[in-house]
Amino acid sequence: MRQVRSFSLAPLVFFTLAVASCSRPSVEAVDAASAVSTATTLAAPAPVPAPPTPALASDTDSDNARALRLALVDRLARGGIVKDARVLECMRAVPRHAFMPNAPLVAAYADAPYPIGHEQTISQPTVVAEMTQALELTGKERVLEIGTGSGYQAAILARLANKVFSIEIIPALGEDARARLERLGYANVHVRIGDGYKGWPEEAPFDRILLTAAPDEVPPALLAQLADGGILVAPVGAFGRQDLVRYRKGPGGLRRETLAPVHFVPMVPGR
Repeated sequence: MRQVRSFSLAPLVFFTLAVASCSRPSVEAVDAASAVSTATTLAAPAPVPAPPTPALASDTDSDNARALRLALVDRLARGGIVKDARVLECMRAVPRHAFMPNAPLVAAYADAPYPIGHEQTISQPTVVAEMTQALELTGKERVLEIGTGSGYQAAILARLANKVFSIEIIPALGEDARARLERLGYANVHVRIGDGYKGWPEEAPFDRILLTAAPDEVPPALLAQLADGGILVAPVGAFGRQDLVRYRKGPGGLRRETLAPVHFVPMVPGR
């Protein structure tokens, strides 16, 4: 996902795994004559155990992962930003750690972004939930997502919409996300490697469009692919000065609402 973002400018959290080394001194050999006369033996000290390594995320949804996830979503609900009960329920159901295979579980369920490689991050859960809520999904929609990243946002959308079409410009991320979503059973998500600025014209129009990277202005092609009565949610603005905005396409044209200040990486056009 192209976003290096955090709602309310929350800092990126990095987790360092501490590695403790232990050594075992050698035992001197004792010759037979000395052993008979003195019966001397040298005992080796017990090894010092290394501290436990933090559990890494995987596709398996363990009791520990579920407990951490429920605690995270409870914090989001208490925060007051996310009020849609269906969105909160999806956040409880989707295992965020499965989209962060090399991260500790505590990182997967922190309310913070986390690096996923290729200078990209998985978004802060608060931001994922707020953007999803802003789409006002009913379950019937065809949704276009620009910026697949790890596939986590697409998985959330897949539970709330009819079909999700997601575009990722970085081939390695897109291929990994496609395989991950298929493995986890999200059959209504379709991933394409391509230029998000062009959208997915052969599948247009879309009832909802979500951008997970910030253009200076919303690309005209995406506005053209938004269906009448549709909603587009995107971070918009130059790097460091962005707003999360919502566009509604009605008979009188586009209506724009500013929802919150945000911090995303720029949306990159294809070459």
